[in-house]
Amino acid sequence: MDGGDRRGKLRSFAIGGVLGAAGVIAAVRRSRRARDAPGGLAAFEDAPCFLEIVGEEAQRYRDGGESTTGTS
Repeated sequence: MDGGDRRGKLRSFAIGGVLGAAGVIAAVRRSRRARDAPGGLAAFEDAPCFLEIVGEEAQRYRDGGESTTGTS
């Protein structure tokens, strides 16, 4: 191994380490954000379309009709 080949491998290793560390930091930030967000169906509970359907079902229930929805 000559000096140039060794420097090239060291440079490649250093760049890979920096990129790997950046990936770890991005993953940690993303996992922190994901913990704050609701998961599953709870993520859709504030969506306008969901609120509209729930309102329609509640009105139908109050009117004495079926509680299942068809097509909107």
